[in-house]
Amino acid sequence: MHEYSIVQALLTQCEELARENEAELITKVVVKIGKMSGVEPHLLEIAFNTFKEKTVCDGAEFVLNVQPLVIECKECGVITVLEKIFYKCPACDSLDVKVTDGEDMYLMTLEME
Repeated sequence: MHEYSIVQALLTQCEELARENEAELITKVVVKIGKMSGVEPHLLEIAFNTFKEKTVCDGAEFVLNVQPLVIECKECGVITVLEKIFYKCPACDSLDVKVTDGEDMYLMTLEME
């Protein structure tokens, strides 16, 4: 389960940002997770809630925004948000597409005190 190592890195990043901003406490952590990032949102939330104790994030609300897969067709230029994972342009049926969103995980915002 690599979600635990991801949370450890996330908590380290939160600690560093809190220190840089002279904050004593983080009250909210907002993360964007791409549908194709390989991260299970439910497991990430469990890991965060398990490991946040006795850190600057202890008691913080954890908000997950799941980003659908977005592709851009290299043939016709159409940008499509996909409900189902299918790497094919719905406009022209081309398989020559580029993923523009939905494969990464980002720390979006922190609320600190």
